[in-house]
Amino acid sequence: MKKLVIGALVGGIIIFLWQFLSFTLLNLHGKAFQYTPKQEEILNSLNSQITEDGQYLMPGLPENATSEEHEALMKSGEGKPWALVSYHKAREMNMAMNMIRGLLVDIIAVGMLCWMLSKMNLPSFGTILTASIFTGLIVFLTAPYTGHIWYQTFDIMAFFMDAIVGWGACGLWLGWWFSRKV
Repeated sequence: MKKLVIGALVGGIIIFLWQFLSFTLLNLHGKAFQYTPKQEEILNSLNSQITEDGQYLMPGLPENATSEEHEALMKSGEGKPWALVSYHKAREMNMAMNMIRGLLVDIIAVGMLCWMLSKMNLPSFGTILTASIFTGLIVFLTAPYTGHIWYQTFDIMAFFMDAIVGWGACGLWLGWWFSRKV
């Protein structure tokens, strides 16, 4: 149990630190948060047109649209501009709580990997490192990449690097931690 808990805590911190570097100092995700000098005009326009928080695909259709309407929209929109807008009426930033929640999620995710590793019969350093990288790739393929298939995100390669580097570094730690002789 001690191996699992310490592995999860340290591994979660490693993932968290990589994510911090990736989104801040290294700015790998910068393409997803670009600047436009027209931001005030755009925000004012959105604020006057959108009444509720939400994510809006434009052009889009109401929920009860028919399949014919969907098909017509797809044909008429081919080759034309489109947008995916995440809109919030008021910015509420709680950096400390967001960071705590992010760290806890990372610790829980690594804890789940540690539990699986603990069920293996004497896994080698290489097996643990590979399992950790595969975990990162599973996370990448089922969330950011699947979303990118439909909505062409601008930081997909940054998420790929997060999966390889973050989970790889975690795997180096876990490989040493789980395969060491006590």
